[in-house]
Amino acid sequence: MSKKIILTGGGSAGHVTPNIALLPGLRERGFEIHYVGQADGIEHRLIAEQGDVIFHSIEAGKLRRYFSLKNLTDPFKVLKGISEAKRIIKEVKPDLVFSKGGFVSVPVVMAAKGKCPVLCHESDFTPGLANKLAAKYADRVLVTFDDTLQYVGKKGIHTGTPIRRELFSGSRVRGLDFLGFSGEKPIILVMGGSLGASALNDAIRASLDTITARYDVVHLCGKDKVDESINIPSYRQYEYIGPELPDILAATAVIVSRAGANALFEFLSLNKPTLLVPLPKGASRGDQLLNAAYAAKKGYSMTLLQEDITPERLVHDINELYENRDEFIARMKKDSTLDGTDEVLECIDEITGDNR
Repeated sequence: MSKKIILTGGGSAGHVTPNIALLPGLRERGFEIHYVGQADGIEHRLIAEQGDVIFHSIEAGKLRRYFSLKNLTDPFKVLKGISEAKRIIKEVKPDLVFSKGGFVSVPVVMAAKGKCPVLCHESDFTPGLANKLAAKYADRVLVTFDDTLQYVGKKGIHTGTPIRRELFSGSRVRGLDFLGFSGEKPIILVMGGSLGASALNDAIRASLDTITARYDVVHLCGKDKVDESINIPSYRQYEYIGPELPDILAATAVIVSRAGANALFEFLSLNKPTLLVPLPKGASRGDQLLNAAYAAKKGYSMTLLQEDITPERLVHDINELYENRDEFIARMKKDSTLDGTDEVLECIDEITGDNR
């Protein structure tokens, strides 16, 4: 009889892609793979693309640190989600629940307590609210940053973060062909996260005339944020890129991006010099600022604070990053801990009794 695992996590791509990165290793180990998320969440679309993963949907209330009228109704959604998750766990009988965070994961982890082992993974420098709650029900809390161990206590294990294998198999030739670029100019990839980033999008577009004089630009701008009025031969914009992403990354010289931990460590694992524009404190709990500071301290990337962005400063920093790219690449190549896929799978082996 095959082993069974329930993966959970959602709300943004960053809570889903590390789970996707584990799928090849879980398949090799013979797991029957289930995923619990929200029917209207990004996790449903991303997991549907994986083919052999069985998706289950539950209700989930968002956990907020600020006042909102929804705080009065969302606790009932959490309770409903716990009930639905208990039913799924009773039906599936998993050997393990693996949680990547996001508010949808909390009912699943709570429902799994006492029914099977639970592993949580925290990507950011400090744990988010969902993972703080989930950690109380977990057997182990795996972390991306070694510095995060101080926040998670005795349950913590430093593993790094899982990186999707397909990202390492990109082809520059295929990337150039897809984009329609000649390859004569270096390519900049701009990523604002799966939900887009208006401030970053606006800054890039305000600087396009100057930037495209030297570079070709690929802009992943987020859902409904393509600007059809822009017609520049050296500029390509997309809401989202799927299977072509590894090829685009292979063709990319440097990246401009938000500082979500999962995307950041994907760039680091690929040795891509990156200019990080972290979400400011007022727009988040400050985790991206800490992620960016960590990468800059290691000498892997540069940081440009959102409040400091001007078209001139953005162009200056992109040029500085590109001109010093070899130094950034050399430092990243020396770090063997940037891809944590094998380490996370080893923890899964240990807790499910697979002594490979």
